[in-house]
Amino acid sequence: MKVSIDRNKCMGHGMCYSLAPSVFVDDDEGYGHVIGDGTVPPDQVEGARIGVANCPEGAISIED
Repeated sequence: MKVSIDRNKCMGHGMCYSLAPSVFVDDDEGYGHVIGDGTVPPDQVEGARIGVANCPEGAISIED
């Protein structure tokens, strides 16, 4: 599974990195970023899905 964030949609609410800090981080301006290349280890899939589901803008997508 891989996740990605559409930088044009992200408004920096911080839900992703607040809910799944092992998958997402924030930049200096508070916008979300995916850690590494976006590959989510099996033990972090649930957290990634929670982050995706709680993004107000729907800026995060999942590729299985």
